[in-house]
Amino acid sequence: MNNIPNRKAICDVLLEQAKTDSRIVVLCSDSRGSASMAPFFEAYPDQSVETGIAEQNLVSISAGMAKCGMKAFCFSPASFLSTRSYEQAKVDVAYSDTNVTLVGISGGISYGELGMSHHSAQDISAMAAIPNMRVYLPGDRFQTACLIKALLSDEKPAYVRVGRNPVEDIYQENCPFVFNEAVVIPNADPSAAVPSSAMDWDHLPDGLVTLIACGEMVHPAVMAGRLLEEKGIHTMILDMYCVKPLDVKAVLAAAAKSSLIVTAEEHAPFGGLGSMVSQTVAEHCPKKVISLALPDAPVITGKSQAVFDHYGLNAQGIAKTVSVHLM
Repeated sequence: MNNIPNRKAICDVLLEQAKTDSRIVVLCSDSRGSASMAPFFEAYPDQSVETGIAEQNLVSISAGMAKCGMKAFCFSPASFLSTRSYEQAKVDVAYSDTNVTLVGISGGISYGELGMSHHSAQDISAMAAIPNMRVYLPGDRFQTACLIKALLSDEKPAYVRVGRNPVEDIYQENCPFVFNEAVVIPNADPSAAVPSSAMDWDHLPDGLVTLIACGEMVHPAVMAGRLLEEKGIHTMILDMYCVKPLDVKAVLAAAAKSSLIVTAEEHAPFGGLGSMVSQTVAEHCPKKVISLALPDAPVITGKSQAVFDHYGLNAQGIAKTVSVHLM
């Protein structure tokens, strides 16, 4: 069982890359502990900035440093980063086209018992609505590391959401990764996973069930795929870590082979992955799309897995949804 959260994977990459790149700067809003960035602050104090609990200042300072040539990585709880500093993300980061990576830590319902004030169930839709802002939800620590390395070679605004707790490994250290391409997991077998551009779509059978998931929902989707395969229902999973830009080519290629598409996300039911997939499929390749998400209501309090179980955002719930809609 993996015990390394995705936030630590980010710190590990930044620590390694900062050895040869003095332009990397990390900024936190009194959150270096919860962001797992304390080791970076200790190793590179001259490349670290603590703003205190002042998210708006955090984002504006990050944008200013980026305009001075720095590669700014800005860490704050996703619930606050995506709301309190929304104007700064829109204007100072995206509109000003600054090299800032906003990292929303403890995303989704990671804070569990702290309730709606600390949940970030709207951040995908909010950030994706900002022109020039990209949105990423990596599925495990290996994919997280690949994503951060890619963003270090990039100079465009981005929002990355990671959870608080470790998630089960999906891939290995040789994670199949191409920037801004979904990962295709045929037959719910991660060992056969490939970036979407490397997938031989023509040789897939027709009538598949496609599960499209992002972030912490990818592993349950893979487990659901295995349950369905055991019942003779052939599945394909799209790990859509790049929610924006959505890998439209992969969605449409999968839709062409599918009898049913089910999306799964740790987000409100509006404006997130399910909405984007439904809009894309409806316009270009009409197929039935079922979206699994958190409810349009204050989410129950409890540890993440208990909340997921309650709303059917687990392997059994996803598989049950597929079975019901195939009847």
